[in-house]
Amino acid sequence: MCGQIRVKTLYADGTKFTVWPLRVTYSRYTTEGENKVLVWAPKSLFKHAVDRNRLRRLMREAYRLNQSLLEQEGLYIAFNYMDKQIQPYHTIEKAIKKAIAKLNTTVGNGNDSYAE
Repeated sequence: MCGQIRVKTLYADGTKFTVWPLRVTYSRYTTEGENKVLVWAPKSLFKHAVDRNRLRRLMREAYRLNQSLLEQEGLYIAFNYMDKQIQPYHTIEKAIKKAIAKLNTTVGNGNDSYAE
C-alpha cells in the first residue's frame, strides 16, 4: 500500500484491534479487488534499520504465505509491530493467522466501518 493520503485515511477512519505483538488496522476501500497491505516497524522502538527491515520482511512473508486464508477482498490492512523485542518468525506468523481469522469474522459479519 502506498500513498500518504491513503495511509492517513486508514489510520484516521480504520478499525483497530490487537493481536500481540501486532496492532492491525483495516478499512474497506471497495467490495472487489486485491487487498492492499502495509507493514510497519517503528523507528522509536528499533533504532537500527536492519532490525526494522527484518521485522518487515518477517511480517510480509507471514502474510504472503497465509493470505489465502483471508476471505475478504478490497481491504486496506496495516500491520504495526508493537513489541520492543524482535520475536521469532513462528510467533509473528501465529499473530498474522489470528489477525486474518479475526478479519474474516469481523468484516464477514458486516461489523466493519464500510457502508455501501
